[in-house]
Amino acid sequence: MAYRLKVNGERRTVDAEGDTPLLWALRDELDLKGSKFGCGMAQCGACTVHLDGQAVRSCSIPIEAVKDAPITTIEGVGASAIGRTVQAAWIAADVAQCGYCQAGQIMSASALLASNPSPSDAEIDAAMAGNLCRCGAYLRIRAAIKLAASKLGGAK
Repeated sequence: MAYRLKVNGERRTVDAEGDTPLLWALRDELDLKGSKFGCGMAQCGACTVHLDGQAVRSCSIPIEAVKDAPITTIEGVGASAIGRTVQAAWIAADVAQCGYCQAGQIMSASALLASNPSPSDAEIDAAMAGNLCRCGAYLRIRAAIKLAASKLGGAK
């Protein structure tokens, strides 16, 4: 069946079964490879995208459930001031080691700063708790989020 999705500001058509996870529609049908498969159970956060502005795990959302909600992937998050600022902070703070989880981390951090421009350490930790980093870059992730918040004018 054909589904019309609004991805990164563009209408795109995906020909897949309705129960196909959004992650696979993005990666296999639309060639957007930035969102990664990690666990397939919405536990690791590597597949995080924004669905109507909210950070969600795309491995567990069937495309039929997306409806008309806009989807933003790591490939499109830099179109917003918050996304660009978070990406720049990630580079400035030298966050990535292996990099596998970083797209999901950036997507969760961008959603956090969109809803809370001045998060405390505890709020950052809570918002990022669903994103796992096997390299243990959590302190650099928090530093990058604080840096982005300060650049956006919301630092505590």
